[in-house]
Amino acid sequence: MPTIRPAQSADAPAIARFLSARAETTMFMRAGLARFGLSGSDHPHANTFWVEETAGKITGVFARSNAGFVNACGEGSVFWRGFFDAMQGHSISGVNGAADMAEAMRLTLSLEDAAYDLHRIEPLYRLALDNMVEPDPTGSKKIQIRPPTKEDTHTLTAWFRAYHIEALGAEDDDALTKIIAARVDQTIATGNVRLMIQDGAPVAMTAFNAQLPDMVQIGGVYTPPESRGQGLARRVVAAHLKEVRAQGVKTAILFASGDAACRAYEAIGFERIGEYTLAILSNPVTIGARP
Repeated sequence: MPTIRPAQSADAPAIARFLSARAETTMFMRAGLARFGLSGSDHPHANTFWVEETAGKITGVFARSNAGFVNACGEGSVFWRGFFDAMQGHSISGVNGAADMAEAMRLTLSLEDAAYDLHRIEPLYRLALDNMVEPDPTGSKKIQIRPPTKEDTHTLTAWFRAYHIEALGAEDDDALTKIIAARVDQTIATGNVRLMIQDGAPVAMTAFNAQLPDMVQIGGVYTPPESRGQGLARRVVAAHLKEVRAQGVKTAILFASGDAACRAYEAIGFERIGEYTLAILSNPVTIGARP
């Protein structure tokens, strides 16, 4: 009979193996586990993990980040009852994951009628980097990308604000201003963003929102309106992937919003493998609290 329990430090290797078998839809959990482990951290992206154990083997995993986002990988009544019980009293900001898992989480937590800033099912794509197609091989300017510096603060602030509003459904308010300021500082410190430079100025941006030695998850791709329609998104993404391919990364995944984004990624070899849900609540919901 399966049982649900909080993860313990000794579970980390088994959790990693379980999630790696479902790598394309569990990158946020996998990257969080690799970066922060199970010992606890106050970082917003650190997770608290629970496991379903059956006859001494892990058969399901779910997690809640310090920022209130939940992700799950499992099935069956015991798993979902354990998920429901574990979330009691916790504040939930949103759900993400494979579309079927995300919908099961929303239903289990009675969040189907909640208000969302964003609730979108997006096509999920995968690319083996050895099969990447180089975009615009002739007749185009040489691709130059670099990490942002403090001199790019104004550009990053404007682009992140536009991205959060356009792609994530955020309200343009004081709360977003604080989020963007923190994100700009973190971006410059971590170096996981790349800016595409043409004629000495940034014209497009890409980033990894989850990264492991063998796999990266692309997020935060942005081209300002005045530069769209020139194939810059596919070029900056391909250049960033070429950079990490040389460092040993084998696979890239992403979930795409809109037909134009899908065409850009397909042009460099990405293949659709499923669906992924992003759901961000308008206001956090405490599970089990009275309305």
